[in-house]
Amino acid sequence: MNCERLKVTVRGAVQGVGFRPFVYRLASELKLKGWVSNSSQGVFIELEGPRVMLDEFAIRLTKEKPPLAVIQSFESSFLDTIGYGGFEIRESETGGNKSALILPDIATCVDCFREIFDSTNRRSRYPFTNCTNCGPRFSIIEALPYDRAHTSMRKFVMCPECDHEYHDPLDRRFHAQPNACPKCGPQLRLWDENGATISERDNALRSAADAIRDCKIVAIKGVGGFQLIVDACKEDAVIRLRERKRREEKPFALMYPSLDAVRADCEVSELEERVLLSPESPIVLLLRRIRPAETSATCLYQLADSVAPRNPNLGVMLPYSPLHHLLMRELGFPVVATSGNLSDEPLCVDEHEALQRLRGIADLFLVHDRPIARHVDDSIVRVMCDREMVLRRARGYAPLPIAVKSKNVNRESRTVLAVGAHLKNSVALKIDNNVFISQHIGDLETKQAYAAFQRSAHDLPRLYDAGIDLIACDMHPDYLSTKFAMQLGLPNKPIQHHFAHVVACMAENEIEASALGVAWDGTGYGLDGTIWGGEFLLVKNDGSFERVAHFRQFRLPGGDRAIKEPRRSALGLLYEILGNGAWSFPRLAFDLSEEEKSLLWQMLEKQINAPLTSSVGRLFDAAAALLGLRQISSFEGQAAMELEFTRRVGVADAYSFVVTAAAPMVVDYEPAIRELLDDVAGGEDVDLISAKFHNGLVEAAVDVAKKIGESKIVLSGGCFQNRYLTERIVERLREENFRPYWHQRIPPNDGGISAGQCVAAGQSAK
Repeated sequence: MNCERLKVTVRGAVQGVGFRPFVYRLASELKLKGWVSNSSQGVFIELEGPRVMLDEFAIRLTKEKPPLAVIQSFESSFLDTIGYGGFEIRESETGGNKSALILPDIATCVDCFREIFDSTNRRSRYPFTNCTNCGPRFSIIEALPYDRAHTSMRKFVMCPECDHEYHDPLDRRFHAQPNACPKCGPQLRLWDENGATISERDNALRSAADAIRDCKIVAIKGVGGFQLIVDACKEDAVIRLRERKRREEKPFALMYPSLDAVRADCEVSELEERVLLSPESPIVLLLRRIRPAETSATCLYQLADSVAPRNPNLGVMLPYSPLHHLLMRELGFPVVATSGNLSDEPLCVDEHEALQRLRGIADLFLVHDRPIARHVDDSIVRVMCDREMVLRRARGYAPLPIAVKSKNVNRESRTVLAVGAHLKNSVALKIDNNVFISQHIGDLETKQAYAAFQRSAHDLPRLYDAGIDLIACDMHPDYLSTKFAMQLGLPNKPIQHHFAHVVACMAENEIEASALGVAWDGTGYGLDGTIWGGEFLLVKNDGSFERVAHFRQFRLPGGDRAIKEPRRSALGLLYEILGNGAWSFPRLAFDLSEEEKSLLWQMLEKQINAPLTSSVGRLFDAAAALLGLRQISSFEGQAAMELEFTRRVGVADAYSFVVTAAAPMVVDYEPAIRELLDDVAGGEDVDLISAKFHNGLVEAAVDVAKKIGESKIVLSGGCFQNRYLTERIVERLREENFRPYWHQRIPPNDGGISAGQCVAAGQSAK
């Protein structure tokens, strides 16, 4: 039978997932000869054999690939035979442009889970067990291709048993770069607050569990950085953590020992269960289970009230690394598992750094000697409209790319680095048709956070040896990310904040212009120099946009202070509607002193330090303050969250937001706010008022969509983290025969700005 040679190039997430041993096994089964090799561009394969066998190989390769592999492209060509003697796995090639996908850190697989709890297995209770189907990836890789020498595991020399597994193509640990065992791999130590070793190895883990039972705060070095762990059922311990971490009221994330344990406290849908158990293993926002008072004594867990004050949801995750599995098996109850940092600071990744930065917060430190190449927080997901919505994109998701389309091939070829926004910062890198999005970096409010941003902005291009053609940034001149972009000495392209929101949502939904973007958030620098945030942007076929509608503006006395004091937004809103009558409502005094009232009044009357805004986020804040829910916020978005939580279920009535006919159209909130004030004065229930306010916003969006007439409606911005608002708008738009699109894998908040900047800059005119 005549033989042919098939040359194959596979690109995508094909490194670190057992792809080469899979190719080896498939080729051996089909009696094909040749070789397979990793490269910086993907996986290269050459095969010789009968054409029928080569065709079967190509078909089965895509159908039977390893479960974690993602094939973006499969290129093949037939060539003259060379005469290979057998099939082999060759050493990785290091030259050429780097375009292979780096996998995120992946939760422990079933096989490794069994091993760590099998007393007869040589990896029994070993907290760094992994294989090609699971384990650390992005947090340990330092360069491409993904080989052990390019990871933070390179200092650990494998023992003979591990080395045999690593080089055996039929073993599931073949070329598992973090492969290790108790003989040759990383080890645990438990330190006191001064860094003195208390215990080591498994004793360290057991001692840490004992300390947590005793209400101690333990800092644990995890996959992508440190976590602060405390018993979630001990009120005094949780309060002590809040005080030390300077985190007044923002909800803490919880880790539960099992899915059954989660069900004891939370409602878990089928989709939410799937997300909890997924390889990404994020924090999932779940609705608390409500039990009648007479059954409360039989609850499996009695969580501390201060875990998530006045919040009907809990942020819940399951153990995702062997270390977490072992710890939670020891404890058997839920723990607070929050980022190892002070508020507004980045995650600690080095144990010696943690001793300094977490001094006075943690009582003990459970550390290990595997270096972390970059900090990677836990991701956060909320299920909306029967889909996942990633609210914080980090472990499990970063740095996987989104694929983008462009009608202009020349523009598409530019390599773009986008530096994101000021809050919930991420950076992104566009190479050809892929946009690689970094892990969540956070708010650039501190020196440490800005340093972490700078490291990430240099790290992502370095991984891919990317020569940057263009820097994309926000238009706000005072953002630290924008200033950073301007200092790089490269061509830069400022992208309007809300346009970036809309483009990010369009890109991940793979839709092309034209489309109507509904961009609602708290703050964004507008083209006219005012603060935007209640925008309707018509995205055109040429990549430009038109602001076709926006909410009526009002002033924010004190500017950025209004973000932390919703009462200031309320006062500015009342002043816009009522002028000097704004103080005539005794209930709405907002706990201000006479001196504060006088100062704020002068700001509004003289228009000093009182910028104009069209922000729906600030409108939410104002409504929450007017209802007496929240006058001062301890974290960003708190007032809007509490307004969402008070909404009454099953209400169809809506306040009257009126859309003017002028161009651009203006959504006038005055009729709605007057109706709200009448309801407040009449003693109407807060939950009914909240529902009518939400519904009014929904109907305003639908009204603008009808007047514009564009069928594709794109929903983006931080306000669309609100589940009821998003689901209700989607429902109403569909009822009116529009096609709504919303975020799934890219956050709707400012964590998605960098992706939108990348796409918009890459497609804009030079």
